[in-house]
Amino acid sequence: MSLPKPMMRGLLAKRLRFHLPIAFTLALTAAIAFKYTVTEPKKQAYADFYKQYDAIKDFNAMREAGVFESVQPTGK
Repeated sequence: MSLPKPMMRGLLAKRLRFHLPIAFTLALTAAIAFKYTVTEPKKQAYADFYKQYDAIKDFNAMREAGVFESVQPTGK
C-alpha cells in the first residue's frame, strides 16, 4: 500500500483562492474594530477635554509655578 502522490500543480492558486478572502475579511474586521474601540473613544476624549480647557489659565498657573525661564512670575 503506497501513499498517493501529492497534488503539487496549482496548489498555491488553490490555497490562495481559499485563504485570501478570509485574510481580507479578517483584516477589514480588525481595522473596523480598532477604529471604533480605540480611535473613536480617544477622539471623543480629546474633544471633551478641549471643550473646557483654558490655555491662558494653564499658562498663568505654570508661570506662577516658575516653569518658564523667559517669563517671570507676577510676584517677582
